[in-house]
Amino acid sequence: MQESVRNFLVYLTTVKGFSNNTTEAYRNDLTQLTGFVVSKNGGFESRIDWKIVDRDMLLDYMGHLKERRYAPTTIARKVAALKSFFSYMATEDILPADPTEGLSSPKVGRSLPNPLTIGQVELLLQGPRRSAEPAARRSAAMFELLYATGMRVTELVSLNIGDVNLDEHYVRCRGKGFKERIIPVYPEAIRVLKTYVEDARPALRRRRDEQALFLNRRGDRLTRQGFWLILKTFARQAGINAKITPHTLRHSFATHLLRGGAALRHVQELLGHASISTTQVYTRLADDQLRDEYNRAHPRARV
Repeated sequence: MQESVRNFLVYLTTVKGFSNNTTEAYRNDLTQLTGFVVSKNGGFESRIDWKIVDRDMLLDYMGHLKERRYAPTTIARKVAALKSFFSYMATEDILPADPTEGLSSPKVGRSLPNPLTIGQVELLLQGPRRSAEPAARRSAAMFELLYATGMRVTELVSLNIGDVNLDEHYVRCRGKGFKERIIPVYPEAIRVLKTYVEDARPALRRRRDEQALFLNRRGDRLTRQGFWLILKTFARQAGINAKITPHTLRHSFATHLLRGGAALRHVQELLGHASISTTQVYTRLADDQLRDEYNRAHPRARV
């Protein structure tokens, strides 16, 4: 059973271009499903294969998750993982049919992103600039580049030094499915990034052939988790009480562009969304600001 899971994870990485974080989430979800199937069938994995899994067993598994009080969003994610897995197994003729066909996931409302205000972004961007330490200059460059481009954090930490063109003011980004996009970068972000590249990065670098753009204190490529800790630290120091996630600056980038009048289709291209429906969630946030401005400015709105 685990061999099938391993092959599927290789497929996600090499063919679909999924990130390590996403692939690891699939691994955890499918390992949990494997444990459930084994426990229901004698507890000996070597005697079991995926052909015994049918719709009733999967419904039983979903009931098991509900009994353990998993949130609907978590169950929906786990169901999405097993649907993708069994679809792959059927497509590859490993299974005669897909047992998840027609299987419904829990209904989950799409939660709105939590962007920062423009003032909060300014506080966050200014925080690392109070120090000339190489690590602080790196943090300043990362924050500026994220807010300038709306990249995913995984895309940010995957950048190599050659992906940034400081003269032409753009960055080459590789997103989901290995799709490449070119994103313009505003001059102030280029200035901060250039300071990091020329002055701070050489101090962090341990190997002359290191290609990673953003380095940790050991001279290795900074990880997504490392960025997350840095972001939380500077947000706390800036006194920002809003909920912070690794994608906070990405959400802020999209929301502020739309509020400034950018076309939805252009924001979609910058974010690297395959479907414009994914980008449309930000229009609701922009509409909320419009409503607030209306209520503040209209002479009859407060009557």
